[in-house]
Amino acid sequence: MDRNWDVLLGERLGRLRKTTHSLRVAVIGIGHELQGDDAAGVLIARYLQSLIEPSQERLILCAGPAPENCCGALRRFAPDLVLMIDAAQMDEVPGTVQLIPYQDVTGVGASTHTLPLHILGRYLKSELGCEITLLGIQPAFVEFGEISPLMQKVVPAIAQRLAIVLGGELGEGANHGRFAMNTSADVLIPAGVKAHIAKSEQGTT
Repeated sequence: MDRNWDVLLGERLGRLRKTTHSLRVAVIGIGHELQGDDAAGVLIARYLQSLIEPSQERLILCAGPAPENCCGALRRFAPDLVLMIDAAQMDEVPGTVQLIPYQDVTGVGASTHTLPLHILGRYLKSELGCEITLLGIQPAFVEFGEISPLMQKVVPAIAQRLAIVLGGELGEGANHGRFAMNTSADVLIPAGVKAHIAKSEQGTT
């Protein structure tokens, strides 16, 4: 995980909080649940729903492969930030997580959906006047079937970290009793991802 995505997201939320009285964040989980690791975004959003209590400042949606269907709910919610979560082909180690500006989504080969995410992001930016960003997760594979064992570990780790960041920035609401409130993102990186990264750095397969 690069400079850690959760730190970058926390900094962004902090900047937004200075410009608005009540910071409203919408999280959209995107992906096809029958296409292997493409399901990551939906599964993360679903897991996050179990960790964060409903609030006027939070909206967590499981959009599946058609995120444009969430436009009505987003318009009613009027978010300051929309965080799209999706598997993205970034040519990184599987399990790598990056925060990506929606304008750059065309360059990361995000999963195939009914509407390309950069077009959706541009539309939401125009319609809602809010900030848009993508949390991309490098998949191990996106073929028909269940998610990979690696992604089974990565999904709850990302959801837990998101709950910490959103809970810390938006006030009380994260179900902190469900997991340890660690301040280091490295604590929540699955051992499998760490091992994969270590092997990659050593030039092994």
